[in-house]
Formats: sequence, structure tokens, C-alpha cells
Amino acid sequence: MASDASVPDGTGLIDLDPWLEPYAPALRHRYSVYLATLARVVDAFGSLAEISRGHEYFGFNRGECDGRAGVWYREWAPAAEALSLNGDFNGWNCKSHPLVRDQYGVWSLFLPDDDSARLVHGGHVKVHVVSANGALDRIPAYMGRVVQDEQSKLFCGQYWCPEEAYAWSNPVPQVEGGLRVYEAHVGMAQEEERVGTYREFADNVLPRIADLGYNAVQLMAIMEHPYYGSFGYHVSNFYAASSRFGTPEELKHLIDTAHGMGLRVLLDLIHSHSVKNVHDGLNTFDGSEYQYFHAGAKGRHDVWDSLIFDYGKMEVLRFLLSNIRYWLEEYRFDGFRFDGITAMMYLHRGLGGGFHSYDDYLINNIDEEAVSYLQLANQLAHEIRPDVITVAEDASGMVGLARPTEEGGLGFDYRLAMGIPDYWIKVLRDRGDEDWGMGEIYHMLLNRRAGEKHIAYAESHDQALVGDKTISFWLMDADMYWHMNDDSRSPVIDRGIALHKMIRLVSFALGGEGYLNFIGNEFGHPEWVDFPREGNGFSYKHARRQWSLVDKPDLRYRYLSNFDRAMQHLDRQHRFIEDPLIEALHMDEDQKMMIFRRGALVFVFNFHPETSYSDYRFGVPDPTDYRVVLDTDLEECGGFGRVPQDQVYPVQKKPCYGRKQNIQVYVPARTAQVLAPM
Repeated sequence: MASDASVPDGTGLIDLDPWLEPYAPALRHRYSVYLATLARVVDAFGSLAEISRGHEYFGFNRGECDGRAGVWYREWAPAAEALSLNGDFNGWNCKSHPLVRDQYGVWSLFLPDDDSARLVHGGHVKVHVVSANGALDRIPAYMGRVVQDEQSKLFCGQYWCPEEAYAWSNPVPQVEGGLRVYEAHVGMAQEEERVGTYREFADNVLPRIADLGYNAVQLMAIMEHPYYGSFGYHVSNFYAASSRFGTPEELKHLIDTAHGMGLRVLLDLIHSHSVKNVHDGLNTFDGSEYQYFHAGAKGRHDVWDSLIFDYGKMEVLRFLLSNIRYWLEEYRFDGFRFDGITAMMYLHRGLGGGFHSYDDYLINNIDEEAVSYLQLANQLAHEIRPDVITVAEDASGMVGLARPTEEGGLGFDYRLAMGIPDYWIKVLRDRGDEDWGMGEIYHMLLNRRAGEKHIAYAESHDQALVGDKTISFWLMDADMYWHMNDDSRSPVIDRGIALHKMIRLVSFALGGEGYLNFIGNEFGHPEWVDFPREGNGFSYKHARRQWSLVDKPDLRYRYLSNFDRAMQHLDRQHRFIEDPLIEALHMDEDQKMMIFRRGALVFVFNFHPETSYSDYRFGVPDPTDYRVVLDTDLEECGGFGRVPQDQVYPVQKKPCYGRKQNIQVYVPARTAQVLAPM
């Protein structure tokens, strides 16, 4: 059995999952590696908090030297032979401002304000690095702003120090009900074929998100990346908010505005890998292959064409942990979605391995240094902001991912339920309606690790990318281009709209303790996402969102959006998606009926493509009448209005399917109703 909980040893997970009992030694080992890493941090820096202040020392920071005010610039480059700063301030002279190296490989330079060659707000800078590889101008590793030259397309550091700091207006809002996340990309969030801005997103998109009833926004592609078409996943400058969308103050305005609307803001955090670029990234910064990354094959992710950090190196820990503090404090993000951590946690990077037993999660091919980094990152984030939200994107099903570190977990608050969208694609691709299994759908949506909070989603940006299809396209395909107006009658569209709502509702109700939607999917955006690239003539046609479709009063996209709003507000009112009480009430494979409860609410799904049931009897948990609080068949949600709004089903106190009472409902084909006890 697990040891005394008063003395944590990393085996507390066994209390939730007795099948882990044989792996108690492996859990103890994982916990001991974490404790040893934390001890190394404390020994070197004094505390976890102190190591996370690297950005206050490295990069450009205001300070003094010999009584003179100015700017300190510091860079860690132990293998470099010489560093010098050049830029607008010295006419791009790579010899006039050399840095001095200390015994630890940290180079420094002080630039006094009273010198003729001084740094000014908005000035462009690079660091000239001389190494065994030769001489090259680089962007400082901790650079807070990076801009691209429109002519040469090269990136350059920009010293950003406005006279007045941004004045924040709104406090961080409380989360009402379960976590309901709206995943979005600022650049593609406008309708015109161009790159959108932070200001436009704040003015035009945030009001839509708040109106729909979400309580969190997850922003993609914020960390600076040289190639727009990478969707933001090939990060080059980890401390720079992408300048292609606007200024740092405009991003702060976006976050501040979101807070004022009751929305938390999460950052898509990329610490799993880094772009291979030399001119605008960290690759061979000091001339060595092993400064920030593992040398050789261990440091390469061949599928992503990117580099893997060396999470066991103290300065790499300082760089990444400081990055967490930086985004929380400088920009007031409320949390993170840690991207692609499967590639971090396993030495095979999640490629070609497979996960067949607990050995593959706890013993074989584990990158222990990366796992301990994730534990430290979660601990730090929660120390800085106790109300922070951390979400793990892991395709492997790692044990204890969203459990406390002292239990042997990794400390995340949530994990993405990544199997759900894959399941829906498989069902839509391979089966006709008559072959959908009610019990299979129910159990698949509940197939998650006990005690770990999951964020469910029917689809995200992954399913919207070119080469794949959104759910709306799987269901309706080209008919969306011709039959989405109110006057058109298409059985394909009728089926698609009905099932689109039902798939989202059942995923929302059963799939986790939170929910996620990708921008535009709430109204069934008809086209995929494809960023400008050589293969499409660098077109922005598919790197935008066609809001006019949902705004037009004669198109049926608005019905899907109306339903999504009703679904979000249902949780806002009844707070059911975090309720642990989930119970099947009735399943019938032939009739395609699925009935279950979550919390106090009862969900009635009729997936039958043709048959409606006028007096469908089933047992209910509570001896009271039930009222319809959500109906996919509402006319304003694209249905036919066959059940009156606020319909009440009177309770009949007669036994039925093991219950002491029952109700009879009218449930048309391909519809679902949510019932609340009165």
C-alpha cells in the first residue's frame, strides 16, 4: 500500500489507482528525481522563486553602475569567444561596445544614460557573437521584443522601455462554473485576408466570446515565431510577444479588456521545443550545439524539425522557469496550456513507441529531467499565482499528469482529453448513423484517469488544419457552400446541423471537467485553416474567420452559434461539468437512446436517424417533475421546435428500470434534451 500520506513519497497516486501498486518504486523514484532537482535549484539560487527571476538579470534591465543610471545588458554564452552589442545606438558598430565575460560564462555591458551612445526606447539591437563557428549577429536570448524588417524579412531585437508603464484597469475575474475555453489565434481572427492585430481582437472578437458564455480565452502563437505558417509552434524568441500583431501594450490591453469581460486568458506555452533557426533563434547561440539543447540526436525532433531543450542544465531551467514568471507578471496571463509535452517526457519523443503498460509511463524511455522540469514549472506557477490554470497537452496518457506533485503527479490542473476528437473523426469517417454505439460513445467519453480533471473538446485547431476536416465539414461537406440559407432544404444540412449540436453537447456533458472550442467552430466554420505558404501562393484566404456567415440573418450558421451560447450558459447556470456525479440511466442500442445524469441534470439523447419517440419512459433519480432547460430542437438553434420551450414532464411515482419514479418524454429523432428537476 502507499505510505503514510503525512510523509509524501510520490506514491499517493496508488490510492486513486490500485493497479499502480507494483510501480510504487518507480513512483518513488520519479518523486526523488523531482526533489533532487529542486534541491539543486535551492542550493544554487536559494529558492525556486529566485531562479525564476532570470529575466530581471539577463537581457536589458534598468540599473546603475558607479553612480550612473543606465541599462545593463547580460547574456549567458559560455562557449563564445567574444560578444559585443551593436545597433541604432552606435551606428551598428560591432566593435565599439564589447561585453565582459565572468567565470560562469555570463557576459555583461553597462550603457549609461548620459553617454552619446545610449539605448533609447524603440531602438534596434543585436549582439555580435564570435565563436568557433565564426562571427554572427544574434538576437539576445531574453529579448522582450523582436521585429521583422519588411524589406529584408530579417528579425531584429527592439529595446522596449516606454516612459509610462501600462496602467491596468481590471482585476482578474473569478471562474464561474467549469472552465470553458475559447481557443483562438489573433492573426486569423479577422475576416479580411491579412494578419489581424491585438487591438482588433480586443475590440471585435472578445465581445463575441464573452457573449457566448465562455470564461477563458486561450491565445495561440503569441510567443514570437519567424514563420507565420508554423501556427506559432516554432518559437524563436521566448520572451517576445509577436510583434506582427502589435505592441506589448496592445497585448496587455487585450488581456486587460478580457478581464473586464469576465474572461481569464491562457497562453499557449511552447517549452517542448524550439525553432532550429540560427539568425533569430537560440540554436548554436554561443557556437556550441549543447548550450540550450541536447547535442546530437537527443536534441532533435526530426518530425517537428526542431530542437529539444536540455532540461537538466541549470541555466536552461532558469531560462524556462523565468519565462513562466515573465508571462504571468509582465502580461498578467492567467495560466498556460503546455504544448506538446509528450515530446518532452519520453526519450522517443512520442514517436514510434506506443504505450502498452505502466512500464511505458514510469520506467521505459522516460526523460526524467523533462518530467521534473514540468513538476517545477507547475509548482512555480502556483506559487506565483495560486489561482493560476495549467493545462497539459499530452497524447500519451501519462500517469498522474493532473495530480499534485507530492502524490507523484506532475501538478497540472487539467489535461486535454485528446482521444475525444480522434474518436469523433473515426466515427464520422467510418460509420453510418445506424452503426453508432450508444454504450460505446458513453464509455469512450468517460474513459479518463480517475481524479484528474480533463478538458473535453470535440475538435480543436488540430482538426481544422488543412489536410483534415472539421466536424461541420465531415457532416456537410460541399453542401455548406450551397444550402446553408434558410430557404434551402437539404437533408444533408439538416442532418449535419442536428448531429453537430448533439456531438458537442454529449462531449460537453460527459468528456471532462472543462470544455474547449476552437475559434469559429461554434458556428460550423465551413473551411479549414491554412496559413500563407509557398504551397498556396502565400494566400490568407484560409487564415481568417468569416464572421459575416454567422452574422447574416438568413444563414443557418447562426443556429449553431446560438446553440453553443445556450450550452455555455447552461453550465454557467447549473455548474454541472465539474460535478463528479455521472450515472447512466438508460441505454438502448436499437432505439439509439442514451440517457444519463450529470449532477442534478438529466441528458436525453435520441441518435436515431429516423424514429421519434412520443412517450419514452425511463426512470429518473429524483421524485419530482422535470423541466426542459436545453433542447437541440429549438427553432433558434436550427431545429423544428417540436417540444415547447420550458416543457415540464410530470413525475410518475412508479418503478422503472430500477428507479422508484419515472417520466415520459417526447424526443424527436436526432435531438437531445437537458432536463432539470423542479
